[in-house]
Amino acid sequence: MVLCSNVLLLGKTFRSTFKIPDKTKLRWFPGHMSRGLKVMQQKLKNVDCIIEVHDARIPVSGRNPNFKDTVSGLRPHILVLNKADLTDELSLDKTLNILKKQCSSEIIFTNCKDSTNCKGVNKLINVVHDICTNTSRHNRNEEREFCAMIIGVPNVGKSSLINRLRNRFLKKSNAVTVGPIAGITRAVGTKIKVCQNPLIYIFDTPGILTPVVPDVEVGMKLALCGTFKDSEVDVINIADYLLYWLNKHNCFSYVNYLNLKEPTDNITEVLTVSAVHLKLFLRMKDFGGNGGISVRPDLSSAANNFVTAFRKGSFGTFNLDIDIL
Repeated sequence: MVLCSNVLLLGKTFRSTFKIPDKTKLRWFPGHMSRGLKVMQQKLKNVDCIIEVHDARIPVSGRNPNFKDTVSGLRPHILVLNKADLTDELSLDKTLNILKKQCSSEIIFTNCKDSTNCKGVNKLINVVHDICTNTSRHNRNEEREFCAMIIGVPNVGKSSLINRLRNRFLKKSNAVTVGPIAGITRAVGTKIKVCQNPLIYIFDTPGILTPVVPDVEVGMKLALCGTFKDSEVDVINIADYLLYWLNKHNCFSYVNYLNLKEPTDNITEVLTVSAVHLKLFLRMKDFGGNGGISVRPDLSSAANNFVTAFRKGSFGTFNLDIDIL
């Protein structure tokens, strides 16, 4: 399915570059994103600071560079790298160094699945308060409450972070809907109270991607981390990129997980063996004249299992931007 150049690795031949079929479009910018961005800009007059949430597994390549000119550059800015539990801890210092060169923002690592012990979640309220009290609030200097706007690309944990703050500081139940699929939040909501002392509210917003993805590698990293809908790229293409990336970085933990005999660069072989092992089959009517039923491995379901395992951390923790860092 994929055209590529090759490199010799551990006695086997693996790809060194990745290409997708020509008809595959690495673009997902539905109407709600364009509308949401306009509403976010209109709400800025009621906002003291911006909290940009991003996936710690793609700390550099996955951020939306347009935010600087449209939203985040217009107010004090905090960068939150969420899903820190899924990223390689050895790369954290390199990540901080390169991000500090790109912006002067406060940078916080969080894990929103850890509702009680995440130091980043506990720290964020103090950082919001300090930034808001030590910078000009424009037309809001007389307001008693502080108000932040949370932004980011889809499916990085913006709504989860709001819920964790609310759980932690107000002892209240979740206020916004979350889910593993990109695009759950489709509109800018009303401000949500997350802390009483200091009094802090947050606007939840939809994930906003760039209208044009700069290159294949960036697009596939975004897709692998779930910021695109899988159906927009085809989950088999996403699984193929995952296989390519793991092989390129000598990460062969997928072999045992998928019941393979050895590492391979052939995604069809990987998914076929995995589907048979997991008993994932498609039953289709035989139109050859016999009127029977043919059975074949369900490659899409096997691909979904492979990609989901990566997203849950089953193969280990990774920083997909390690080559950039």
